[in-house]
Amino acid sequence: MRVERSFAFTDLCGFTGYTHRCGDDSARDVLTEFRTLLRTVVDEHGIRVAKWLGDGAMVVSVDADVMMAAVTELHVRHFESGNVLAIRTGLTVGHVIVFEGDDYIGSTVNLAARLCDAGRPDDILTPAATLDGLIMAVPFTKLGPLIVPGFEQPVDVVRVVHAHANRPNRPQVILAQ
Repeated sequence: MRVERSFAFTDLCGFTGYTHRCGDDSARDVLTEFRTLLRTVVDEHGIRVAKWLGDGAMVVSVDADVMMAAVTELHVRHFESGNVLAIRTGLTVGHVIVFEGDDYIGSTVNLAARLCDAGRPDDILTPAATLDGLIMAVPFTKLGPLIVPGFEQPVDVVRVVHAHANRPNRPQVILAQ
């Protein structure tokens, strides 16, 4: 069965290194804080965590505008919480296959995961086409074509601008030539 859904993959940047430097107990505390906030935000927006992925999660929504609002709010609230690690997110919208009733398969899901991987601290990366389907106005910065592992053609990507998206000295994503 094919359905249209919005997906966001989000994770804590540098979690493995933090765990190595600060120990398992401290890492558990950082992860607990992140998961608690994520649960709160998704509950407030009526969307859900589809699966936990160690220091990250896959979030799913039937409404792209709601997903975008939730993700931007998550980033702002996470930054304001003072968590020692930043987060990054890849967000996509498209048709997928519902697999075994509770999982999703398709390039839309894969692209969200890869954009999360490509992001830097505080990034929300999404294909430019995602913004075309939104009702809400979303400030963004064009990044241009991004080479995404597993995808034959570069993807036209934008960075969603939120309250803490433009901190000084942020590393940039590597764009296709």
